[in-house]
Amino acid sequence: MKLIIQIPCYNEAESLPATLADLPREVEGVDEVEWLVIDDGSSDDTAAVAALEGVDHVVKLPRNMGLARAFSAGLAACVERGADFIVNTDADNQYSAVDIPKLVAPLLRGEADIVIGARPIGTIEHFSPVKKALQKFGSQVARSLSRTEVADAPSGFRGFTRESAQRLNVFSSYTYTLETIIQAGQNDMVVLSVPVGVNGKQRPSRLVKSIFSYVKRSMVTMVRIFMIYRPVTFFFTIGAVVGGAGLIGGLRFLYFFAIGQGNGHVQSVVLSAVLVGSGLSMWVLGLLADLISVNRRLLEKANWRIARLEDRLAARDAAAAAEVAKSEDS
Repeated sequence: MKLIIQIPCYNEAESLPATLADLPREVEGVDEVEWLVIDDGSSDDTAAVAALEGVDHVVKLPRNMGLARAFSAGLAACVERGADFIVNTDADNQYSAVDIPKLVAPLLRGEADIVIGARPIGTIEHFSPVKKALQKFGSQVARSLSRTEVADAPSGFRGFTRESAQRLNVFSSYTYTLETIIQAGQNDMVVLSVPVGVNGKQRPSRLVKSIFSYVKRSMVTMVRIFMIYRPVTFFFTIGAVVGGAGLIGGLRFLYFFAIGQGNGHVQSVVLSAVLVGSGLSMWVLGLLADLISVNRRLLEKANWRIARLEDRLAARDAAAAAEVAKSEDS
């Protein structure tokens, strides 16, 4: 059984040694523990530092593609290198590496497909009140959309089985945290939370450059996720609001028409028609988006089955090669 600990990095030459120094080389229940660094187009010596610090695998992206893309590239690289389990952690040494066995244990027991480290958000001193509130709000949104009980959705300290890593497809370029939870819930994967510790603040967050930027990008991400995974609810709600406003305008005109004052309120009829038509268009768009969503889920399932087939073929080829080597030795 092989565990690979992956670390997405962007210009982390200074902080990476401290992060790697805390990572384990042995985890109970696992035969091998390897480290993998994803260099997300860094302009410093991140890749060279990783190699000097004894990292087993370094994946270099041609340019800075964002955390979500680096995370996805890491999962793919870990699967390609034979990982049975994968742990993702941050390069800024935010998460306490001694808790990695906590993430792996439920995976080993077959109790979960994904395990997420839940930080003590309320007691983290360098988190502002606004950030703490947003973290809780993001977790509530993720729980609602994914039908899971994840405690800390924005946490990047996570453990995955090989199969769950093969099934996840991240579309966002900003962050993977909310999307992967929602996708896992939609695909009936078991997601568990375990309490984990955190280290002191090492450097300012590169993902959260300002509260305004974080709020804006988080809201855009949540709306986009809602559109992708709940298209009928999203578009039907907007259609109902817009169409309802149009209906109220139409009823207003009928009232004035009934009392003989309709000539002065023709604009209400025009506005009502536009709004009702827009509402109906939203409903049609919701139905089309739902059909596209069904097609996407079918493609995800097909992609997962292809990945499983590749694993079986690779295992068969390895067994055949071992037999050939054994016969040649004898």
